[in-house]
Amino acid sequence: MKQINYLLALLLLVAAYSCTKYPPIDVPPTDKDSSYTVIESFESGRKAAYALADVELRTGSWSFNDALIGNTAADTRDSTWSVRLRNGSITTNFKITGLQKVYVLSATYGNDGPSTWNFQTSADGQTFTNVGNPVTVSSKTFQLDSFLITGTQPVQVRIIKTGTTRVNIDNIIFSGASNNPGFRDPTDTLPGGGGDTTVPAAGRYVTPGPDAPPATGDNSNLLFGNPSNADSVLTLADNYLINQYYYIESYSSSRATPNWVAWHLDNTNTTGVADRQDNFAAWAGLYNGWYKVQSSSYMGSGYDRGHNCPSADRTSSEEANSATFLMTNMIPQTPQNNQQTWNNLEQYIRTQVAAGKEAYVIMGSYGNAGTIDNGHITVPTNVWKVVVFLDNGNDDLSRVTANTRVLAVNTPNTSTVSSDWKQYITTVRDIETATGYNLLSRLSTDVQNAVETQKDPG
Repeated sequence: MKQINYLLALLLLVAAYSCTKYPPIDVPPTDKDSSYTVIESFESGRKAAYALADVELRTGSWSFNDALIGNTAADTRDSTWSVRLRNGSITTNFKITGLQKVYVLSATYGNDGPSTWNFQTSADGQTFTNVGNPVTVSSKTFQLDSFLITGTQPVQVRIIKTGTTRVNIDNIIFSGASNNPGFRDPTDTLPGGGGDTTVPAAGRYVTPGPDAPPATGDNSNLLFGNPSNADSVLTLADNYLINQYYYIESYSSSRATPNWVAWHLDNTNTTGVADRQDNFAAWAGLYNGWYKVQSSSYMGSGYDRGHNCPSADRTSSEEANSATFLMTNMIPQTPQNNQQTWNNLEQYIRTQVAAGKEAYVIMGSYGNAGTIDNGHITVPTNVWKVVVFLDNGNDDLSRVTANTRVLAVNTPNTSTVSSDWKQYITTVRDIETATGYNLLSRLSTDVQNAVETQKDPG
């Protein structure tokens, strides 16, 4: 958040400024109103699809039209999240009183070309008027633009894209003078149990729908075998089998994370019926004698709540997507590993599925890089994944041969890990050596020896 801190310092200083790009805002005090500076950083709300919807943010409720909140490698972001505008707008659903000046960071998205957008205000919520000149962005590096508000009425604000390519928006800074400017009380807890609140969301179970993979046979989550012989008996507290229907896992009660998670992926799982739910919660079915990780347990740790089975691999229903947000599906991942390296790998696998493949995926982690949550949750040193790719079809187990593509990746869980997952391609056999697991155990010995010792070219 370096850019925010820098801007805030400049906004609060009354001395002469040294850089004309970031001029301070001089808000003269009055006997009646107090000056304010409020930042909307888009870190607290979640919106994964472009469809029109309201989003609860730290400043209040906003309407997103053909816009989402993104955190992919292609999104320019000051911190973890930023707005991605396609052909629409973002608008406050609340009015701001005493607004005098607004700063906005903007940049191009991904490899898109230059684009333009306008900043607008409206006193009645119906008619919006441009403030200042249209803004043109032509770089992935953020530029800062400011807008002087001359009216005295409370206004809604809107950023509307007028160009033809996508734009990232971040860190909108509102400055003015009012004792009641209209923003959400910063002490309020946002709806939805997000990660920026200390109040944990209520625990819940998974209710499988017709879109859940079958329990056995083709497309079942454990078709290729149980890597650690996990079972649902309490004596196996560190190798406890949990069937969440949309995926299956071996859970470690002492580490408070999964050992491994397995799932099947094809194009029936990624239909986009459900948006990203972001409803992190404890799994209500965990044995009461074990520590139960809460939605807030990672807060302030510096680590992301890293999915094993990804949210974007389960968009066929809200129940499917919600299942991925149970804390028993999470590990502490560095932001670089989770948001860059691992996100890039997950997207690659989905592109293969979109091109006509189906995939059997096993992901896990190991090692001890310390703990978070007062020693309750172990941070892994390594995060790994094994993927068996097949053409869409039937009798999957029997179709695997010595020539079947099997991808194995093992990444260090560090802040310096490369965003290029291909640098960490390894063999299944190497992962077995590191973990002690027997992966792909239902294949014949000859086929295992062939596919587990080959390093995929990437």
